[in-house]
Amino acid sequence: MYLSNTKTIVFISGAFVSHFYWEAWLAFFENKGYKVVAPPWLHKNDSVENLKKQNPCAKIGSITLFDLLCYYTEIIEKLPTKPILMGHSYGGLLVQLLLQKDLAEAGICINSFPPKGFTTSKFSFYKTILGYTWNVFSYKKTLILSYKDWQNSFFINVSAEEQKKEYEKLIIPESKKALRSLFSKNAQINFKKKHVPLFFISCSEDEIIPPKLVLCNFKKHRNVHSITCYREFKNKNHFVILQPEWEEVAECISKWIEKVS
Repeated sequence: MYLSNTKTIVFISGAFVSHFYWEAWLAFFENKGYKVVAPPWLHKNDSVENLKKQNPCAKIGSITLFDLLCYYTEIIEKLPTKPILMGHSYGGLLVQLLLQKDLAEAGICINSFPPKGFTTSKFSFYKTILGYTWNVFSYKKTLILSYKDWQNSFFINVSAEEQKKEYEKLIIPESKKALRSLFSKNAQINFKKKHVPLFFISCSEDEIIPPKLVLCNFKKHRNVHSITCYREFKNKNHFVILQPEWEEVAECISKWIEKVS
């Protein structure tokens, strides 16, 4: 049960990884007095080991962006009050879309996937996503991020030992449909619409969602009727959630929530 006088933070995971990667962040914000929950993605409520054994998995392969929006909407609507949403990577896009449905008190987007719409700054991102999903030689509906991609693009600037440990601990099968959905109408944002406070965070060493792309996303949301903030963190990568000194980012977010709530 959630206490009606306590704010709830819903943590929304990114693609390719288990929701368990929020573990330290849940403890951090719970110690700050919040109710916290990090629901696994649809059809992913299982251990990393079991999910890997199931690959390729038809249920996971069926997941689309629309399915995830419906799934998280149902979870949020069962809460006694509107929560604060915090999303990372693909989860950051889900936060933007759920805020558009007026389902939250505030939103935090960490290294967020961008909404639909081609711009020059999105070229490398789209190229990466297409590389994962449109392999004509692959009949599988799910994929597992390769260790090479994890090591060279997603979780860089940490020791090889740490890269290997987190890869084996957290990487799970992903739906190609969920990634292709990034090009669908369900990924569109109405930037003219007034929104609740929204905080965009980027990381200087992010090879997947570079700061320039996050900044572009932030500027699209900015309007005179809404609070929209941005901060770039130096020497941190796409999976800052797992990096040493992640508390610096979490503390910044905590202080921002206190100011806007």
